[in-house]
Amino acid sequence: MSTRTAYDTGLEKFNRTHRVVDVIFHLIFIVLALICVIPVVVVLSISFSSEDSIRETGYHILPTVLSGDAYAYIAKQGTTILRALGVSVLVTVIGTVLGVLLTASMGYVISRPNYKLKGFLTWIVFIPMVFNGGLVSSYFINTNLLGLKDSIWALILPLAVSSFNMIICKTFFKSTIPDGLIESAEIDGASQLRIFFSIVLPISLPVIATIGLFLCFAYWNDWFQSMLYIDNQNLYSLQALLNSLMSNVDALAKNAASMGVSYAVLVATMPKESARMAVAILIVLPVACAYPFFQKYFISGLTVGAVKG
Repeated sequence: MSTRTAYDTGLEKFNRTHRVVDVIFHLIFIVLALICVIPVVVVLSISFSSEDSIRETGYHILPTVLSGDAYAYIAKQGTTILRALGVSVLVTVIGTVLGVLLTASMGYVISRPNYKLKGFLTWIVFIPMVFNGGLVSSYFINTNLLGLKDSIWALILPLAVSSFNMIICKTFFKSTIPDGLIESAEIDGASQLRIFFSIVLPISLPVIATIGLFLCFAYWNDWFQSMLYIDNQNLYSLQALLNSLMSNVDALAKNAASMGVSYAVLVATMPKESARMAVAILIVLPVACAYPFFQKYFISGLTVGAVKG
């Protein structure tokens, strides 16, 4: 029997697909990619379309009348947009760093086999994944008990730790970090904090990047916490400003007095529909630019946490 025949009769032949199947798979992936890309292209097209053309002909993949009025209008709202952008950046950076530290530290603790309370704490972490306390209880605790109303911490603390992220960390630490490495560090006299920051974290970049990306997306895209806890418009994030703009096209016009323009004139000249999409593009752009740099760590960390768990 020739080498080629032996190869064809082996198990490798089950890994090969027919050409027709390959074409079908490629078509499916192309359709799925278009489903993801086309909405973004449409939003970008609307942001560069004139308001009159949108009212007359509706939405198009390519602008019928090219216009930069929406971005020019946003530039005029410099104080409002920049303040909201600063809030979003501040909340995202602080929340991501704090969330990664809290999630990784507790995930490491409950992953250690010699920790006596690991079973109890694992149930404490797991139960909220199944049973949620509800919006009323969390609102009461955050506002009345913790006093986070109209505070920047109201945008950070409620999203800092999640059971899902903690389970991923626990699974990664348990399956990746050898017990002998921790024991040898303990024999050398290293404290648990020294072991965690000097040994565990440096060799856990995949899961740290994964959790960090999850938290970064959650903080950057969040508007719900602002709706619940923030009444002061100076603490509005960019996403909350967009949500307010989506529900009320006159939201940015509230600053008319400070600009010396009458409310009626500002509303009449405001590029309402294109301005909404322009703000959406401004929100999506930083995440889209940052994601490729984290993709390698994101995939490897998520795969370890999901498959080996």
